[in-house]
Amino acid sequence: MIVTLTVNPALDRTIALEAPLRPGEVQAALSSREEAGGKGVNVARVIAAAGADTVAVLPLAVDDPYRTPLAAACVATIPVPVSRTIRTNLAITDPDGVTTKVNLAGSPLSPADSKAVVEAVVEASADAGWLVLAGSLPESAVASFYVDVVRAVRERWGDRAPRIAVDASGPALREVVAHGAVDLIKPNDEELAELLGTAVDGASPEDLVDTVRAVVPDRVAAALVTLGGAGAALVTARGAWFAAAPRIRLVSTVGAGDSSLAGYLLADLAGADPAARLTAAVRYGAAAASLPGSQVPTPADLGHHDISVRSI
Repeated sequence: MIVTLTVNPALDRTIALEAPLRPGEVQAALSSREEAGGKGVNVARVIAAAGADTVAVLPLAVDDPYRTPLAAACVATIPVPVSRTIRTNLAITDPDGVTTKVNLAGSPLSPADSKAVVEAVVEASADAGWLVLAGSLPESAVASFYVDVVRAVRERWGDRAPRIAVDASGPALREVVAHGAVDLIKPNDEELAELLGTAVDGASPEDLVDTVRAVVPDRVAAALVTLGGAGAALVTARGAWFAAAPRIRLVSTVGAGDSSLAGYLLADLAGADPAARLTAAVRYGAAAASLPGSQVPTPADLGHHDISVRSI
């Protein structure tokens, strides 16, 4: 079982244009689609599509319109009743796969609602193999919110607590790295640069790994760093690996990182070694980038690309 928490979910609305975006002009849209989004929900959607057990925990009002696309996603959920409505994220894609995103911050969660969310995650984590804490935090949440969740889960379940993966950015990620001692973080190159205060864009795999060693394994057990079209790197206490991304027809990058994390976790639960886990991450991320909007890949979408993985 993989449990996910999305404390700031979003209705993902994607508009496909017939030409590159031209700011300030009126353009025709080829299509539009809406899907239940938010990083943790996206991870759960990929895992469910692969036929594995998962449950998504999220704050959700009884009358929120988000419930309709969430039900269509066929993902088991634990909705925590709240009064706020879920935000909308807008993605605009062009024929070359260039994606422009506008993300709303989301309404605040009350202290009582935040406490209820933590309690729901703790209960859902019984006998789980992984707990995924993913996405942005509402403006009302303290930066240490994910750290508080980690501590609550481990205090309740002790040696039975699941391994914990975090996909976050900014202050939330810094707090996790400083105080969470989690099993996996999944930053992209921009989030890693912000976390460590150093540029990583264009860095060689060897230099990238050296940079990640600032936090692995002293602060976190492992890091899966997604690099978009350049591939991904996995750094653990026992070694480091780099995988180049396959050549694909880019359609939309929305949710590609979430799919990469899901692919990694699916491979881990299947007993795969680090190189195979990284391969799965890259394969799932590439498949997601080949699909429209925030549509998640199924095993049938993965293709047969030759993924080259090398030890660093």
